[in-house]
Amino acid sequence: AKSTQRGGERGSGRVLRVGTESSPGCWHGQASRLVPVGVGKLPQKRHREDGGGAAAGQSNGSVVHDYEVPKTASNLLNPLLTDMYQITMCYGYWKAGRHEIPSTFDMFFRSCPFKGEFCIFAGLTEAIAFLNEYKFTEEHIDYLRKQLPSAEAEFFDWLKTVNGGMVKVHAFAEGSVVFAREPLLRIEGPIAACQLMETTLLCLINYASLVATNAARMRLVAGSDKTLIEMGLRRAQGPDGGISASRYAYMGGFNASSNVLAGQLFGIKISGTHAHAFVQSFSALAELKKTTLPKADGSGDLEFIDVVQRYRKEMGYETTNEGELAAFIAYCQAFPNSFLALVDTYDTSTSGVPNFLACALAMMEFGYEPVGIRLDSGDLAALSKETRRMFRVVEAKYTPRAMVAGGPTVAGMADRLTIVASNDVCEESLVKLNTVGHSIDTFGIGTHLVTCQSQPALGCVYKLVECGGVSRIKLSQEIAKVSVPGKKQLFRLLSESGHAMADIMLTDEEVAEGGAPKVGEEIICRHPLENSKRAVCIPHRVEVLQTCVWENGKLTAPLPTLEEVRSRAISQMDLLRPQHLRRDQPESYKVSLSQNLFDKMQTLWLREAPIHKLH
Repeated sequence: AKSTQRGGERGSGRVLRVGTESSPGCWHGQASRLVPVGVGKLPQKRHREDGGGAAAGQSNGSVVHDYEVPKTASNLLNPLLTDMYQITMCYGYWKAGRHEIPSTFDMFFRSCPFKGEFCIFAGLTEAIAFLNEYKFTEEHIDYLRKQLPSAEAEFFDWLKTVNGGMVKVHAFAEGSVVFAREPLLRIEGPIAACQLMETTLLCLINYASLVATNAARMRLVAGSDKTLIEMGLRRAQGPDGGISASRYAYMGGFNASSNVLAGQLFGIKISGTHAHAFVQSFSALAELKKTTLPKADGSGDLEFIDVVQRYRKEMGYETTNEGELAAFIAYCQAFPNSFLALVDTYDTSTSGVPNFLACALAMMEFGYEPVGIRLDSGDLAALSKETRRMFRVVEAKYTPRAMVAGGPTVAGMADRLTIVASNDVCEESLVKLNTVGHSIDTFGIGTHLVTCQSQPALGCVYKLVECGGVSRIKLSQEIAKVSVPGKKQLFRLLSESGHAMADIMLTDEEVAEGGAPKVGEEIICRHPLENSKRAVCIPHRVEVLQTCVWENGKLTAPLPTLEEVRSRAISQMDLLRPQHLRRDQPESYKVSLSQNLFDKMQTLWLREAPIHKLH
């Protein structure tokens, strides 16, 4: 807080503390608490006047805020959801008497997904919920005894004491735009406890961030004016994958989901109409048991089928598939206020759209507003434009008649009617549709979104960066796998236009001594791995990227709602310049080290690297 205030004293530039309770994502001249952005309802505070010692979330010397932590979305989350080598490693730590050594681990990825230059950080709330519930049960212990028959009983007694309150977590706000090599999470605690939680934390962050990023990229390509519906449950990697995909696709910028359970769990808007089977189940108008439809104004039921057939004949559409027309009429009767028809069961242009238009005109005559049609096969660009043309022809034909009492209200219908497309849509097909032009309003996207077919894994890793108060580095013959050592704090340096210029890591020590980077002052930004790459930056604004979100088994601040996380993820795109967002050959975003951290890393690198002998 001290460093934030100091940075805010210079001129009109101010230091950004992200996601404050008073105004998430706004600029403040004074330091304020960062609210971690997550998923779920905004928890209520529980005040405890116990006069106890300092604890996470404490606002003064006597009042402690216990912010409610949501339960995990999956009942599979428990300490056994881990890799066996975490258990054997912990036994090794315990056996050597090193299991309680203070340590720090960084979670990060080495390259941005989908050949892009950004990622949306997601999964924090579920990670916190996992830590909150972390506890080995007797059943867990009994199972592990059988897997480690030679381990001493005292080891299992120690395992029973391990809980999520043993670790402290620093993190980005959920929904933040993040980049390669930046610690998404910084986990501090006894080395064995931190190690036990590694695999599950990686599992929770990797997929969530990947799907949120995939959704954000599709949103960028589709445009802010299009509606995007996630429809991937049936193609997802199991029930947990389906639920997670719906949750994080919405976070990444989608508008709705077909997943009913996701709607119940997370408050996501759900959407759906009918499939081809509904259309195929009808063969003739005679199969309809009901021929009437109530007027929208409540004035009574009138014959509906006769009106539909009249419009069908007037438009010259009498050769359309009769079973399809019957199905559309049945759907109108079931959902008069939300009629949207799947029109490609037989033939889109010669049957599906004509049958829809006959029903739509009848619905408008009855005082209802039909929604539109869905395309699920064929050339989506050409079919959407042809469909819109057909809408305009009908609008032109019937607009004069609307002046007459009892006529349908068709003026503007061609623009009001929605065209939905859902034929194996992906980021690449969205680009192609934009290139050739289309008339689609809404995209239903499933397989390519939830399975992330173009890149099925993000590749987050979890590396030890400090042990017993000493910085540690991981070296490799692959230069990209060298880790940045020590405890670090992250800052985003923004230009006068509000765009992000670079992110920079400073050691905890230099922040404690000199504060955050200063607005209006030069700072040298060093590339982590390439000595010759460096730049000087003069920030107009500075954003604090990480804060402590979990300590002593408690949240340090309440978790915002899913809607707030989604809004953050969408608004974060505005921070990036177009060259960082473009799909083809995006410009690399600068993630850098301070000169102090760079020197520290080089010194440790030389100290730990073996000297090779030449023969």
